[in-house]
Amino acid sequence: MTTRRVTAAGLGAWLVKGNADAVDLAARFATDPRVTSWCVRPGYRSRLMRAGQPVVLWASGSRGRLTYGVWGVGHLTGPAVPGPPGEPWSVPLELTVLDPDDRVPRERLRADSRLAGAEVLRQPQGANPSWLTVAEFAALREHLPPA
Repeated sequence: MTTRRVTAAGLGAWLVKGNADAVDLAARFATDPRVTSWCVRPGYRSRLMRAGQPVVLWASGSRGRLTYGVWGVGHLTGPAVPGPPGEPWSVPLELTVLDPDDRVPRERLRADSRLAGAEVLRQPQGANPSWLTVAEFAALREHLPPA
């Protein structure tokens, strides 16, 4: 399957992923639900990242242990930057993780025909950042609690 190329005009939101089985994201966010930075892979996508762009936090992991899917929505506060030599790139952001009952499970998103083709569902092993189109992000917002 061909990967769609991200453009500024087609970008609805960036999507950054974390594996909640590899790192205990649930415990980390129970202590402090604020997220101010996330690792991203260098490349053309990271170079498109700008302050003010929406960002979605996607938690992945073993099915059944936790509700995996959208755990938070926020915005970037600056461009992605390289880390020190040998360290990953990161992007500054402002995002608060949703309460567990407000998180949007991937099964609900997969069942929504407007979101079923989202890159994170088609290619879940892809590197950060992933993305949502303008239409996909609009559809996702309908599943989120009121701001």
